[in-house]
Amino acid sequence: MYKIQISGIMISGYILLICFLSNFDCINQGDKNGVKPVKAEKNYNKVGYDLTNPDIVTVLPDMLHEISGITEIDSLTIACVQDENGILFIYDLKKSRITNHSFFHSDGDYEGIARIGEKFYILRSDGKLYEISNYKARELTIISYSTEIPADDNEGLCYDRNKNRLLMAPKSKIESDDDEKKQRGIYAFNLNTKKITEKPVIVFDLKEIKKYAVQNKIDLPLKSKKKGKKPEPEINLRPSAIGIHPVTNKLFVLSGMEQLLFVFNLNGSIEYMEKLDSELFKQPEGITFLNNGDMLISNEGQSGKATLLRFNCQRK
Repeated sequence: MYKIQISGIMISGYILLICFLSNFDCINQGDKNGVKPVKAEKNYNKVGYDLTNPDIVTVLPDMLHEISGITEIDSLTIACVQDENGILFIYDLKKSRITNHSFFHSDGDYEGIARIGEKFYILRSDGKLYEISNYKARELTIISYSTEIPADDNEGLCYDRNKNRLLMAPKSKIESDDDEKKQRGIYAFNLNTKKITEKPVIVFDLKEIKKYAVQNKIDLPLKSKKKGKKPEPEINLRPSAIGIHPVTNKLFVLSGMEQLLFVFNLNGSIEYMEKLDSELFKQPEGITFLNNGDMLISNEGQSGKATLLRFNCQRK
């Protein structure tokens, strides 16, 4: 079975603002934790997770209704951002509550977050990066970088520890003269020079991804092609979150609007993909891993509640 933990209630915006600024007890208050029985047996996929059967489902407080990015701090704590306000949240997984918050900038479309040691990097959708130091202190140390990434609608951000760089994933496609060769790409932010790469360091070929979907009989909507050609799976791969598995070093990519999870090697070759349950994954926007490989995925609330799903890793 999986546990459902509830940590938020709906209250008026005025009261919410007062509570948020003065006391965490109000914004974290919620109903008693509930447990919902589901199938007892696990059906692990080839990358080590049963994505139909989370181990814990946490209902997040209303301040995280628009949660857009998450990153691991330790086995009990994550940091997160939401896509409306320039606020860094610290969330306790065991207590199911926000334990701290810090304002780092004015309101904006903040989409991704990554941790490197005691520093956080937060990605705004226009490509601007915010480096935050001393997050436990009363006053943050903040440096911003205009990356000038040559792409639009940037949402995915993660740390590549093997190459000491940040990976940034835009939703827009790579410009190409060949319309048949539709690709998506990931850029790298050099942490030494503080510069973005001019070209993607990882390229995803949609044609190869669709071929993989057909070969592995993944049930997806079909899109009609030119007359006389067979329809193909409708896959757009517009990354909403990315993360590198700490054990396997594989790149996990969420395409939130399509409710798809992809797994690639760091050369961009597809190794796994799965269509996600729309009831569990209303709008998956954040992904992170604990050091032991357990995976966390956050969902924006949309018309309901935002959730945090935990999938324990089956290590072979």
